[in-house]
Amino acid sequence: MAQKLFLEERLDQITSLLHEQGRVSVADLSERFGVSPVTIRNDLGTLEQQGRLIRTHGGAMPSPILGTELPAFALRKELHLPQKEKIGEAAAALVRDGDSIALDASTTAWQIARHLKDRQELTVVTNGLFVALEFLDSPGVTVVMPGGSLRVASASLVGDQGAGILERYHVQKGFFGAGGFTLQEGLTDTSQYEVELKRRMVQRSKQVIAVIDSSKWGQVTFASLTVVDELDHVISDRAAPSDMVNELRKSGVRVTLVG
Repeated sequence: MAQKLFLEERLDQITSLLHEQGRVSVADLSERFGVSPVTIRNDLGTLEQQGRLIRTHGGAMPSPILGTELPAFALRKELHLPQKEKIGEAAAALVRDGDSIALDASTTAWQIARHLKDRQELTVVTNGLFVALEFLDSPGVTVVMPGGSLRVASASLVGDQGAGILERYHVQKGFFGAGGFTLQEGLTDTSQYEVELKRRMVQRSKQVIAVIDSSKWGQVTFASLTVVDELDHVISDRAAPSDMVNELRKSGVRVTLVG
């Protein structure tokens, strides 16, 4: 009897199978995991967006850079890199000396961090290991990490331990990436564990700012992070769908497009 797994566990196992076999098929994966072919095709689409595979007819093969055995974060940060760099720069421009902010563990948040190293009296709350490491040589920046369990796929700390600590803090601005964004579902992400902690960060942020490149628009992933009504500002690139951008602005959400 096939064992059913949470989405993120299934994605990790599919990636492992690609390493071992060099190729996977929708039919075999559907039988192995006890889910529908449609679900498997959605999984392969998610992994393709993360740079972990290339879709083929009826299945998938490893990404050319998968063989380097770089962590998933290193793979993802190369996807849509020019857009993420510009989004990160625009987001960082909103941060002033003396601010307190939240940054999630997304690759776009990492781009924001790269532009904040010289800020003074800045407090950064983050669960992202690579985000925190950007500030090792920044004496003017205090980094607060919530603790928890290490999630290797995102190089982040997740879990109830960290979520409880976040209740002590209030930040002026929170910056959040996502795996998908629609007007109906808002921001969604692939990991329920990641989303549970990010939800707490959203709740502790006076301003909630989405930082998402245009590839995320119109996509819905596994776990809900925040609805549109909770967003104050969305920063994206100019390829974002104009109809969605217009609807957001009509609803009172500030939208900044870069590039």
